[in-house]
Amino acid sequence: MAEATDFIPATSAASLTPVEQAAIVLLSMGEEPASAVLRCLSREELLDVTQVMSRMSGIKVDWVKTAIQRFFDDYREQSGVHGASRSYLKRSLDLALGGDIANSVLNNIYGDAIRPKMQRLQWASPKWLAEHIVDEHVRMQAVFLAFLPPTLASDVLAALPDEGRDLVLLNVARLSEVNAELLLELEELVERCLAGLGQQSATVEGVRQVAEILNRLPDQRQQMVELLRARDPVVVSEIEVSMYDFFMLSRQSESVLTRIIEEVPIELWAVALKGAEAQVRDAILAAMPRRQAQSFEDLIRRSGPMPLSRAEQARNEVMAQVKALVDAGEIQVQLFAEATVE
Repeated sequence: MAEATDFIPATSAASLTPVEQAAIVLLSMGEEPASAVLRCLSREELLDVTQVMSRMSGIKVDWVKTAIQRFFDDYREQSGVHGASRSYLKRSLDLALGGDIANSVLNNIYGDAIRPKMQRLQWASPKWLAEHIVDEHVRMQAVFLAFLPPTLASDVLAALPDEGRDLVLLNVARLSEVNAELLLELEELVERCLAGLGQQSATVEGVRQVAEILNRLPDQRQQMVELLRARDPVVVSEIEVSMYDFFMLSRQSESVLTRIIEEVPIELWAVALKGAEAQVRDAILAAMPRRQAQSFEDLIRRSGPMPLSRAEQARNEVMAQVKALVDAGEIQVQLFAEATVE
């Protein structure tokens, strides 16, 4: 310990000595708590720290933040007590430091250390993350999702088993603070995920990819489809469904859409267009005569809400009729969005 005559004040928060940090913590505590601590020190320790306290002036806010945060970091490591809640620490720090500094210290203690690690998990697939947390208790799953960006958290939740998703969301909604023990568990879980991040498998939509390839082979498309059908008719059926996706109607010419509209019953259109993308609805309505379009919109409104599965079934029926028209040579459709130039 330096003698009083040798005291050299710190120039930054990073250069604070252990005695200076102790002095700042004691000064922040107030007279009565500080006196209780000083009574527990040896004579030499008491002299050293009080000499530094007597000579400290112009203490900067970031020095206080650093000293308090290091104090709690050391406390958690050495005390064996890990259950102090955020609300408990906030009340204590509010009394000692005031609200602004207390909030800053707590934000560093809770969350700041884990958030950069959670950011790295954005490169993982939602299904892969769901597989890594599916066996965790529901509160841990909730905390994990709470620290993820909302879009990724939603995708991870969707990849979890149907049973229990509502309970996970309920636990997320009930979160207001995460105590140190749970935060430590979360950090261990994230570390395990990060350790396996390089071994995650890549997700490939093979059927969709083949459909896109075939859509770009206009001269050989039908021949290739028949060759594939001879090898695996089930897979080819999936490919054909993917080739004729409902959204492709939005990029067809008015003459093609007019022929399709004539072929498909108006009642089926009313179901198929429920909840469909705006581009598809606009394209279909634009191809209808004005009076028919108005009647059609009224029919959609009167039909009311319906299950998504029913709408998807109707869309599949529409596209089956579109494919039949194509196979019969009555229409030619644009199967993919072509690049354009100006």
